[in-house]
Amino acid sequence: MSTTTSSLNDVNLSAVAALATHIQLNPEAAQTTWKADVEWTGAFTSKVHVRNFAPIKSDEPTTLGGTDTAPNPVEQLLGALGNCLVVGYAANASAAGIQIRSLRIALEGNIDLRTFLGLERANAGYEAIQVKVKIDTDASQDKVDALHQKVVGTSPVGHTLERAVPVTIELDRSPHERQVVLGKARPLV
Repeated sequence: MSTTTSSLNDVNLSAVAALATHIQLNPEAAQTTWKADVEWTGAFTSKVHVRNFAPIKSDEPTTLGGTDTAPNPVEQLLGALGNCLVVGYAANASAAGIQIRSLRIALEGNIDLRTFLGLERANAGYEAIQVKVKIDTDASQDKVDALHQKVVGTSPVGHTLERAVPVTIELDRSPHERQVVLGKARPLV
């Protein structure tokens, strides 16, 4: 049995349409859970395991005491936002019949290291993130603007970063592990 797959920008539009239809008919299917497991590998290095993929490594630059063997977590956060936006542009452009010739997303943000280093109590994260999107297409500027608004309005990672999301960090008190309690778990905001 063969199936016909329509695509534009190498996006499987049939699969996306089938998922949307499935969720319209079964709203509970829209509620999904995503997981990652991170393992410390020494010093400031770690690796994240996601589904059945090869581990993604993390390290810090030498200026922060690392060995600079992989992107650090805040760089990976920027990458996650950029990757999410790419998916949004590819999916929404394809659904709108827009051919993408090239797409590049540059992201940057500033972090004050004083809190991370324990020198001050303030925000340890990004103060702001700036994103510049360069898309090359034959579509009109009006269509590109509408595409951009749709992508920004539907990005899961973008929406996560734009608002305070409750994060609970608990210490596992397994009996065979030595535990160090630094403080009560509380939402990060």
